[in-house]
Amino acid sequence: MINKILDKVSSGGVWLAALSCTGCFPALGSLASALGLGFLSHFEGIAVNTLLPIFATLALLVNLYNWYKNQNHARGILGVIGPIAVLLTLYPLWQYEWSTYLFYVGICLMIVMSVLDIVKPLKEQTCKV
Repeated sequence: MINKILDKVSSGGVWLAALSCTGCFPALGSLASALGLGFLSHFEGIAVNTLLPIFATLALLVNLYNWYKNQNHARGILGVIGPIAVLLTLYPLWQYEWSTYLFYVGICLMIVMSVLDIVKPLKEQTCKV
């Protein structure tokens, strides 16, 4: 249960931190303004440099643990691709023009996998001896 909560918190944290960076991610800046969250742009430096990597790393660790625990390779790979894409965009790939699209794919995949965990959770596997 704690893993599901941590996964949802980390995905939501990545979204909230990304919504606060209107200069870095223009599409999310427009969405934040439309939702009335334009005040988050004042915290852009903290959100992008501190919160975004922390929440993406937390999501990666939780998804790796769930992959190890459940042994479902398809869900495991899809679960870790999103946080890895976000972290790659923040650090080594930031200078490339296409990296913003990789970031959008990463955070969308994180949300899709979080919703999928709620809608269709994995069943605990039992060992039959």
